[in-house]
Amino acid sequence: MPTLTSASCAMILALAACLASGHAGAQVRIGLSAPLTGPDAAFGQGLRLGAEQAVADLNRAGGVNGQRLVLVVADDAGDGKQGLAVAQRFATERVGLVVGPFHAGVAGLALPAYADAGIVAILPGSGFPGLTAKGLWNVFRAMPNDGEQAAAAAAYLLRRHPGQRIGLVHDKSPFGRGLAEEVGRLLKAQGQSEVAFETLPRGERDAGALVARLKRARVEAVYFGGLGPEAALLLRGLREAGLNVPLVGTDGLADPAFPQAAGPAAEGTVMTLTPEPRKLPDPKGARGPRTPEADAVAARAYAAVEVLRQGVEGARTAEARAVAAYLRQGVTVRTFLGEIAFDGKGDLRADPRRPAFGLQVWRRTPDGRIDYAGNDADAP
Repeated sequence: MPTLTSASCAMILALAACLASGHAGAQVRIGLSAPLTGPDAAFGQGLRLGAEQAVADLNRAGGVNGQRLVLVVADDAGDGKQGLAVAQRFATERVGLVVGPFHAGVAGLALPAYADAGIVAILPGSGFPGLTAKGLWNVFRAMPNDGEQAAAAAAYLLRRHPGQRIGLVHDKSPFGRGLAEEVGRLLKAQGQSEVAFETLPRGERDAGALVARLKRARVEAVYFGGLGPEAALLLRGLREAGLNVPLVGTDGLADPAFPQAAGPAAEGTVMTLTPEPRKLPDPKGARGPRTPEADAVAARAYAAVEVLRQGVEGARTAEARAVAAYLRQGVTVRTFLGEIAFDGKGDLRADPRRPAFGLQVWRRTPDGRIDYAGNDADAP
């Protein structure tokens, strides 16, 4: 029986590594961790749409470094444990570049696992500051930090409601709680403490007890950290209790279903919003209209794939640590959303020419609808 030489063993190991990585010499695999099922599946489908379209477009343009891009899609259902299982799957399958997770809670559990496995993650939807504050080498964010969103909201409250009794409410999510806490911190720094700090969990159906507490606190304005359904529930409860106080909310209220659920109470509600993202064109053969949730995130997923592609091109390798090191140099990356660059933590570098967040207000239009498009909250 012939014996293997050391050179032969090395060749076999090299071939096995190549096969395990999905023929790494011919393709670069990008994972997508998204909530394709569960309450936020509409966002997940938008992420998938954007990532798939980016991969198809970039492959038509020649791929990256002579290699073809391949998208590996996984459903994390917006659940932390399932998101961690997706991270473990990507590690086993040697997928070194990932778009996602979308939710801050899922990302909080999965990102350390990605770091340990040598995987870069581009976050397309979570601005929670704690995700980049941990100092992980592998995390980048394709959207502004929520600290900037909180700063915009706090500045508005201080400007338009100075000295008034402000109540803070959040939906118990890392996104909502983080924003409410940061708004409270910024208010206190300017000598204006909140008079109430309350919760309205996602999926809650009755805001009566909460509204009663806000009424006892004699609030004159409310900040809400959370999404549209709970904001609508809160507004209806406030109006039914005779509290005609203004509400300032997050970009989670930029949902066409919000004014439908809130009814006339939606009028006057202010939101912190990033500039309207470019909408991806409908893919050929698409069936039916896309949802607003899908449109809200598809472009960011597309841009995240572009970031990874240019990271691989700039590093001249798909090895994750090399890609991360290249992106952390502050290089400018051209994307569907415009030119972006990252700081040492992986956050987007601020551009003084383009504020990360503005404020818009829901107002009734001449045709009877309630809309926010073009309605600057600071306009007369």
